[in-house]
Amino acid sequence: MSSFSRFQKCALTGIGALSGLGGLAFIYNIFSSPGSNQAQSNQKPLQESPFIHKSWTTNFTPSVNWDTNWDKRDPKSLVKPRKPRSPEDENEYNKKIEAKKSKAFRHLILIRHGQYNLEGNTDAERVLTKLGRKQAECTGKRLAELGLPYSLIVKSTMSRAQETASIIEEFLPKVETKNDSILVEGFPIPPEPPVGHWRPESSFFQDGPRIEAAFRKYFHRADEKQKEDSYTVIVCHANVIRYFACRALQFPPEAWLRISLHHASITWLAIHPSGRVHLRCLGDAGHMPPEYLTTS
Repeated sequence: MSSFSRFQKCALTGIGALSGLGGLAFIYNIFSSPGSNQAQSNQKPLQESPFIHKSWTTNFTPSVNWDTNWDKRDPKSLVKPRKPRSPEDENEYNKKIEAKKSKAFRHLILIRHGQYNLEGNTDAERVLTKLGRKQAECTGKRLAELGLPYSLIVKSTMSRAQETASIIEEFLPKVETKNDSILVEGFPIPPEPPVGHWRPESSFFQDGPRIEAAFRKYFHRADEKQKEDSYTVIVCHANVIRYFACRALQFPPEAWLRISLHHASITWLAIHPSGRVHLRCLGDAGHMPPEYLTTS
């Protein structure tokens, strides 16, 4: 192989990785132009070159595959499997699959409660501090400024979440609200790596199934009857939100404790009609002044 041929391949590799197919075609045309020292007859069409295909991900095996039916609402899982029948039966089956497909996005905006009294012995005593109320006000203002068509505010029944939600509701007065005890704080799963302080196994045994049930209740693609995108605000707790984020992104759920969330921060997850999930923001507290930022 001539040194010029080796240069051609190096250029194709580097520029192809950065510029995509259009860039490859451009460079390919330059090297294969009539003025090139390389004979035209030795060049293969761009789409047939095995070397070029190696610059894409066709030969890549992911370490973890995305589960497309993570919410058990993939259209094919909602329609009775067909048996080998006539073409008419096949068409009818495909129509049922199409009818079950989601057509809208579900946006879940998770808000951690504001700073609260850690010295309280009971939930009733663990109310927001003065700073915690200011944090909640900042978040309420931020949600109002975003101007999204919120459809529902769901709140944990614990005092600190109730108080935080009440302050936020002042900025979103027309949005429907409801309480849900399934969202209360707890310990979803033993963390990895383990932490130094001891936690009885019963905590995870009791809280874990409930928090997982909360995830399955709220995290799923839109129903096929939903025509417009929905925006649901959920005011709850750090452990719950961190676990939800890991589960929604199909990260190891044991990683939840590796994430830190500011009080009254915003975590936004979008569920596509296809079932894909995107994290729009995680623990966003940029709407607060620096002196308001706390985690405990």
